[in-house]
Amino acid sequence: MTDNLKIAFIGNPNCGKTTLFNAYTGANLKTANWPGVTVEKKEGRFVFNQKNIFVTDLPGTYSLSSYTLEERLSRKYIIDEEADVIIDVVDASALERNLYLALQLIELRKPLVIALNMMDVVEERGMRINISKLSEMLGVKVIPVCARKRKGLDELMENVFEVFEKRDESREFNNLCFTYSDYIESKISEIVKRFETKYPYTKNHRWYAIKFLEHDDEVKKEYIINLDDIVEKNYEDEIIKQKYDFAENISHKVLINKTEKNLLTDKIDLAVTNQFFAIPIFFCIMTFIFFLTFFVGDYLKGYIEEGITIFSDCLLILLQKINCGEFVSSLIIDGIIAGVGGIITFLPNIFILFIGLAFLEDSGYMSRAAYAMDGIMSKIGLSGRAFIPMLLGFGCTVPAIMASRTLENSRDRLKTILITPFMSCSARLPIYLIISEIFFGDYAVFAAISMYIIGILMAVLVALILNKFKLFKEHSDLLIELPEYKIPNLRTVFIYAWEKVKDYLTKAGTTIFVASVILWFLLNFNINGFSGGMENSFAAEISKILIPVMTPLGLGNWQIITALISGIAAKEVVVSSMSILFNIANISSFEGRGKLYTALSEIGFSNINAYSFMLFSLLYIPCAATIGIIKKETGSFKWVCISLFLQFITAWSVSFLFYTVAVNI
Repeated sequence: MTDNLKIAFIGNPNCGKTTLFNAYTGANLKTANWPGVTVEKKEGRFVFNQKNIFVTDLPGTYSLSSYTLEERLSRKYIIDEEADVIIDVVDASALERNLYLALQLIELRKPLVIALNMMDVVEERGMRINISKLSEMLGVKVIPVCARKRKGLDELMENVFEVFEKRDESREFNNLCFTYSDYIESKISEIVKRFETKYPYTKNHRWYAIKFLEHDDEVKKEYIINLDDIVEKNYEDEIIKQKYDFAENISHKVLINKTEKNLLTDKIDLAVTNQFFAIPIFFCIMTFIFFLTFFVGDYLKGYIEEGITIFSDCLLILLQKINCGEFVSSLIIDGIIAGVGGIITFLPNIFILFIGLAFLEDSGYMSRAAYAMDGIMSKIGLSGRAFIPMLLGFGCTVPAIMASRTLENSRDRLKTILITPFMSCSARLPIYLIISEIFFGDYAVFAAISMYIIGILMAVLVALILNKFKLFKEHSDLLIELPEYKIPNLRTVFIYAWEKVKDYLTKAGTTIFVASVILWFLLNFNINGFSGGMENSFAAEISKILIPVMTPLGLGNWQIITALISGIAAKEVVVSSMSILFNIANISSFEGRGKLYTALSEIGFSNINAYSFMLFSLLYIPCAATIGIIKKETGSFKWVCISLFLQFITAWSVSFLFYTVAVNI
């Protein structure tokens, strides 16, 4: 038996695949993109019976057709035999629907084990599944598991190793579980004969024959063979129907005490998908998440602020004792500590926001949010499904734009990519918190939350404007699965939030660190060397050029402009830049906020200027990572330029309109 084994998890969306993946790997995983594309993949490692198991969590998919990028990636990974054994995670509470993918996998004749997940849900409904009969009918190992409660995990791995050892036998066995009608089978046989002649070294000729009958574009491009006399039309609908008929037949035979629907899910959906209550309920849920983000997050943030202040003071004393020069001390205290430390203090707020989004996703509510918003979204030329990337934009714009790949219509994808950056990502949260706290006092939370509302409204407005152009007029109707509700798995939620926080910390340790050092250099040097004052530095000279452009917005100060420019690297850098620009050691502490208020007041900043600054920070040019992902997703610098123009002109116009009206009231 091998000491190393590569396995792949595959399954329908919402089948508990990621929960099972996390149950095995825990925090011992890494997230990256598939080579050459921006679809996320997760890889992990764990040890079982003193053997190393390397596991890949493939994108959730309903089939192995080649319509979406996720389907193509999953299929290619499996066909190329990058995994020794495939684990198909099947939702036992939705057996019939999940079996369609299982039948496609069986046709591939790869070493396969079915993990029958969510058995606890089946039991709660008073149902039973005849596991041995299901295994017999499918011709593969079927292992009942409960990923949330970590039950059946060892048995699943034991069977994975057993299947791997007998992989040559299983290839033959898998092929016998399902056959099509005589008419389809006769065509498959004819194609196989012709295919074997031209491509004798290709494995599993039967699977390729089926794909030719389905007019699969990927297979037709790769294997050039004339089959016009056999495949006179597309047989995909017939093949799909026969698979589903077989899946239905299996379900009827193995499912005992079957209930047609989950009563609890239906009762909840009567409210959350109701045409009158759905949207108010959604906004109440989001309001609660923001309440936790701001109030609870601010309480926890205070402890981090105190810690950073103590650390900064102790470090300064140490530097003075070792007679460290003023130049080095300034770089470390005013540049690195002030920049990076000012961002780390907002970790509690960021963590709570991601916890909230993870709960919505893992509970099954996220799809309901899309369904609830479909009516509004259709009015701006998008389906409700486009609301999911927009909602994810509250966390981070990069994965939100990546999520637009789930949209089938290319116009929908492009429009969603252009409007998603208007959603207020978590990186902007530090800006709102610190500016609103020092200028709006008791109304700080309302000022901060208004940024999220305005972001949504501007995304809608821009979408309406784009919809006037011919290129964006068509859109797809909403077709989305509403999974059953379940109690979110705390382990899965925590791992999701921790991964996001880890990314945030990584950014603080890299991008923000580098940006803080560069900004410190630009603020302290000019063409003649050490400037001796920030007003004569490189940064000041660059920013002063833009003063005429920003003055109509109430932002015509070189320090403010410099902070905004630095935010193009990463939006969190705006706060760290202000701490350096105004020489404030711990900008988020009570004392630091007081110093910032004084410094801004001295340059003529009022509540009106502060709100204009927040508006501009919300809407202007996105961060470098977002710009890069827009280029990858659209494949064109043209759309990057259009996106940047849209963002800047919208930010300038909205801030100008607000400032002009506010100062004249």
